[in-house]
Amino acid sequence: VKALGTGIGEDFDITKLRYGRVVVMADADVDGSHIRTLLLTFFFRFMRPLIEEGHVYLAQPPLFKVFRGKKVRYAFSDEERDAYIAELAGESNAKVDVQRYKGLGEMDSEQLWETTMNPETRIMLRVEMEDAAMADEIFTILMGDKVEPRREFIEANAKFVKNLDI
Repeated sequence: VKALGTGIGEDFDITKLRYGRVVVMADADVDGSHIRTLLLTFFFRFMRPLIEEGHVYLAQPPLFKVFRGKKVRYAFSDEERDAYIAELAGESNAKVDVQRYKGLGEMDSEQLWETTMNPETRIMLRVEMEDAAMADEIFTILMGDKVEPRREFIEANAKFVKNLDI
């Protein structure tokens, strides 16, 4: 809150914002997703004008590095990883290496720059109000005091889980 300069809640003043963009950068796995949800919920509940005026962004780090020799591709999903493996293996079915990133801290500084920080190659998504509202709703369901909505959510969505990152 101090770094942004705006204050919080009733004391919030968007005119005191020190930065044009607030970028949330978290790991590409489920833990990172949880952290993003927590931060979006915080911004939605206590600093909503940041979102309403388009100042909040999500950096998109890759989940995989797919490489063969000097050819490198960064994949952001299992499907993209599989497509890059097929592309790099070619008709000769050459061996393709895959590195799964467990977190941003595993990347060396050059990889972090190339994949997530470089303005020419990075992917940043501007958070829209419906994104933050959905994050708030999910956070309230999953972390709130009421057990029944959490149980209903889990029962309704468990069938959609493909890869549970444990």
